[in-house]
Amino acid sequence: MPGPGEFQIIRDYFSGAPQGEGVALGIGDDCALLQPPPGLLATSVDTLVADRHFPADANPGLIASRALRVNLSDLAAMNARPLWFTLALTLPDSNPDWLRRFADGLLQTAEAFGISLVGGDTTRGPLSITVEVIGSTHKPLRRDGAGVGHGIHVSGPLGAAAAALPVVLNEREVTESERRAAEEAYYRPQPQLSMAAALGDIASAAVDISDGLLADLGHICKASGLTAEVQMEKLPVAALAQTLAGERALQLAATGGDDYQLCFTLPPEHAEAAEKLGAVCIGTLTEGQGEVRPRLKGEPWVHPSAGFQHF
Repeated sequence: MPGPGEFQIIRDYFSGAPQGEGVALGIGDDCALLQPPPGLLATSVDTLVADRHFPADANPGLIASRALRVNLSDLAAMNARPLWFTLALTLPDSNPDWLRRFADGLLQTAEAFGISLVGGDTTRGPLSITVEVIGSTHKPLRRDGAGVGHGIHVSGPLGAAAAALPVVLNEREVTESERRAAEEAYYRPQPQLSMAAALGDIASAAVDISDGLLADLGHICKASGLTAEVQMEKLPVAALAQTLAGERALQLAATGGDDYQLCFTLPPEHAEAAEKLGAVCIGTLTEGQGEVRPRLKGEPWVHPSAGFQHF
């Protein structure tokens, strides 16, 4: 028996999504009609492909949660408040059970972060999920605002998601509690929206850590035309990374990615304020040409990976 068609999928699984601030007309017409708030609009789009970004047979609710959370992290990096998102869903078939679980995970995550689904598209093909998020900001955190002498900070522990990946891919056996922790780290990263809002008045630049700390910090260095001196012994390594990866935990914290913490810079007079928020200072920006120079206890630290690459 064939599954539901395109319009039935939209009607049965997504049209009941709560409509929040600024939605004059949501799902069901040719376009959504939205009333932007004062300030700037921030928008970002990401595509997740089965067996590239997640196992095709993973829990659909977890897949949906991850798909939205990684995009919300981009809004956090720009100090933008979430407003609306769209979903383009490509499916090999319209399995009602899969769709129900996916929609439940997606809409529960949307409700938790106060963002409204306002439109999208469905089509047949290899499983992939494209989410576009839209937010508003009065004080955007860009990559090109860092200055000489500014401290380099990270918002929280690193390396958990990279250490979790072999567990998520069923490439190693772990205890049940370790599996649950691994799935939580990989599928439910915490977009640092509150941290970004608290930093809006004091940070000079920011980026979310998706492709690895050193790679993403490199984006700030290139945009700002500076060099980063990183003290590797100061990196906050996640406990899960230490448990699952042992001696490789520091490497994963530096290059693994998928933690979606923030890496940000700020003048030294604001370092104490960042520390009170739970952030950790890991280095300083100096004059240079966009380099990242990691050192471990004063000696150059050679890392085997430049971060995640899509191509």
